[in-house]
Amino acid sequence: MLHGRSEAISVVDQVLANARAGRSGALVVTGEPGIGKTALLEYAAAAAGAVRVVRSTGIESEAHLPFAGLHLLLHPALDRVDALPAPQARALRGAFGLATAEPGDRMLVGLAVLSLLAEFADGGSVVCLVDDAQWLDRASAEALLFTARRLDTEGVALIIAARPGFAAPGIAELALTGLAAPAAAGLLAEHAATLTPADRYRVLAEAQGNPLALLELPAALAAGRQVTGEALPMSDAMQAAFLDQVRRLPEATRQLLLVAAAEDTGGRDVVLRAAAPLGCRPTDLVPAEAAGLLEVDHASVRFRHPLVRSAVYQAAPVSLRLVVHTALAEALDRPEDVDRRAWHRAVVATGHDEQVAAELEGTAERAAARSGYAAAAAAYERAALLTAPGPDRARRLVLSAEAAAEEGDLDRMVELACRVPADDAALAVRAIRVRAAAAFHQGSLSTARRLLTEAAALAVDPAPAAHLLLDAVHAAWYLGEHEIADAAGRLDALPLPLDDPLTHVARMLTHVVWSAVGRGDPAPETLARRIADARRTGFGGPHATILVGATSLQVAGHDTEAHQVAGTLLARCRDHGWIGRTPPVLACVARSSAFLGRYADAVDEATEALQVARELGHRQWIAETSGVLAYLAAVAGDESRCRAFADDALAAPEPGAPPPGMSWAQWALALLDLGHARWDAALVRLTTLHTGPVRHQLPGLRSIPDLIEAAARLGRTEDAREPLARLADWARQSGQPWIDAHVHRCRALLAPDADAAGLYEAALARHPGDRPFERARTALLYGEWLRRLRRKSEARIQFREAYETFVRLGATPWAERTRTELDATGELVSGPAATDGVLAALTPQERKIIRLAARGLSNRDIAAQLFLSPRTVGYHLYKAFPKLGVSARTELADVVLANNPASLPPAAATTPAR
Repeated sequence: MLHGRSEAISVVDQVLANARAGRSGALVVTGEPGIGKTALLEYAAAAAGAVRVVRSTGIESEAHLPFAGLHLLLHPALDRVDALPAPQARALRGAFGLATAEPGDRMLVGLAVLSLLAEFADGGSVVCLVDDAQWLDRASAEALLFTARRLDTEGVALIIAARPGFAAPGIAELALTGLAAPAAAGLLAEHAATLTPADRYRVLAEAQGNPLALLELPAALAAGRQVTGEALPMSDAMQAAFLDQVRRLPEATRQLLLVAAAEDTGGRDVVLRAAAPLGCRPTDLVPAEAAGLLEVDHASVRFRHPLVRSAVYQAAPVSLRLVVHTALAEALDRPEDVDRRAWHRAVVATGHDEQVAAELEGTAERAAARSGYAAAAAAYERAALLTAPGPDRARRLVLSAEAAAEEGDLDRMVELACRVPADDAALAVRAIRVRAAAAFHQGSLSTARRLLTEAAALAVDPAPAAHLLLDAVHAAWYLGEHEIADAAGRLDALPLPLDDPLTHVARMLTHVVWSAVGRGDPAPETLARRIADARRTGFGGPHATILVGATSLQVAGHDTEAHQVAGTLLARCRDHGWIGRTPPVLACVARSSAFLGRYADAVDEATEALQVARELGHRQWIAETSGVLAYLAAVAGDESRCRAFADDALAAPEPGAPPPGMSWAQWALALLDLGHARWDAALVRLTTLHTGPVRHQLPGLRSIPDLIEAAARLGRTEDAREPLARLADWARQSGQPWIDAHVHRCRALLAPDADAAGLYEAALARHPGDRPFERARTALLYGEWLRRLRRKSEARIQFREAYETFVRLGATPWAERTRTELDATGELVSGPAATDGVLAALTPQERKIIRLAARGLSNRDIAAQLFLSPRTVGYHLYKAFPKLGVSARTELADVVLANNPASLPPAAATTPAR
């Protein structure tokens, strides 16, 4: 498995796919040692499947042997040389020493290589893989590049891997860089699962995404090598890769390199001033620069790769490193260098040193103020290690854990928080809250709720206890009514001051929670007053409290206000760069957008939330946003996407507890069934939702109209009585017209014919304009009732409105149902809406070509319109025919006409990671 290389794999896959289709292509993959070039070639070899593969590797010791690398590559194809034109065959044999070489144009060998590969493809395709091309002999490299630039329709895929600096003009290049943080963490976890959190953090920081380093550094740790200073021990393989040239340099240059390695910002002035006491001069930089190890300008000294710096540093004796760090600390004498000076002193410090610890704490504070939470966490932790046991050490550990929490590093925040002693109650409360936050994001909601209630019990003041219990209610919300009652009861019992903004948020939250579980004050004026109080005081101020307020508004049915509050909070997150905080905020915004019928916005917001949550490993928000995306896919009628997202939402990270996304997944699947008129399946799912442990959650309340519709369709009106009463109670408490509209629609479904029309009209009158999907559903149901009573002209009015809305929203199954109803009234509408039918199985390019071919255009005419070659047009037709089940162009017109090519795409365009 290649971690974090999805984009690179996609590029390689495209090259391979093109070759299989008869279209040749070349790609040069570049990157530093250990970056994953060879692994990508191995992937290409495996992905080639049954396709022929030929391989070669440049070998440094053979760089002086002409055509050695090319001979290794083409050896399996040499039995085809006789098929080449005579001049090419002679040139190739001479190059490989198979015959007497004749004087000629060296490019003739390249042309012979092109011809030989085309012959070897034999009407199919062939994959050529060349590794370490920087070590190829020059003749082989020139011939290969000549071939690469002339590949066309031979079915050849040529992929060359080389270090930076390998010149390949005119050929597509894929530059590999270090893995992104989530991918690096995944690779490290797969190959070094036994690392402690601290060592894992240090390996990730040192490797900077280099896969070889991520594999080699843990091995060095496992070998028990001594760790000193701030650099990790490097394995023999890594040192060999990066120190070969260093060892050839003069001693003064090596010492200067060590100073530059220890002074990691690369300031040339500082490096030279610190190196001067060691006897180094500016001219000693020249050999390292000439060797390509350093890049030097008037202001900086930069290593060609961070791992070169680490290798230089690690190879030096410990005593010499300490001398260098001391020299650097003395050289960094400007006020703006205070943070760098503190770190150099920390490296040299041994035992407890309060002066250096205090300097590091100041460094951490400044880093946190700039949102540099990872740096802050490291500085606080190092300060704690230099502090004698006691309150200051515990405080610094807490600060380090909290900074790691801001960074979103779940493992590290837990490891640091667990090191905080329980002597000081206030510090213990803060440490427990960090552990609870990690548990929540990991989806361990029972653990999170337990830790939060424990911390609240330890809190001396009611305000910190209230914040903890707000979070406890949030965690309990996903567990069940008993847990909610316990957390909400504790929050309700706190003696909060009446004029505190936090009090208003707490009272609003407890009101909506008690109402959701059927234990609250049903008076709508009470809720309205508490919402107004919370809004007036800014929902308590802090990020988490505002989010609680926005979520509470959603539970209360105040979706427009919730969207505004959450949107403002999201803007604040973006302004401050709070990426780790965005998943729950984005999820809240996406829910509001979905409730308001802004499905395209909701897809974008939920997709971003899911992406960030996956990067951070926040399983709670992965599950919930997957559920929201499943719901959006259900609206669009995309069954495969809906089920895939629902599976992700139903993944349970904590045994014995409901999956965090369970209610959304159940609602989504039920809505999918409802859209396709699978009434029995819909009713079963909705009944399970409404009788299960998460019936109080948003989908539980908002899917009541769906349950009532499914029950009414099946004639099981008694199953709808209790849910309808619950919906009516919610409408009374919330005071929202859109909920009243649902109540009227549901009553119309259950009412006798004499009363239904008035109820449907009342529902339509109360549907606000910002909820088009639900209004269209009411119009569809009303139209169906009118048609059943043979009032076809009136029914058509309702059907037309519903149909236009469903088409605009991309609600495919609902549009199809409405179209069928319109047909039944005698008003024909062409084809199913919002889908291309079997045409949806085609790529966009294939669909364009098929539609033009169906009009009778030739391949040449189609190519002229689409700016393609006739060969490309023929290729796409060849691939599309089997997908459509046709064998001749004359059949295309009927297929296109039957599938309405002018239709709209589904609304939910996101595909889950499987």
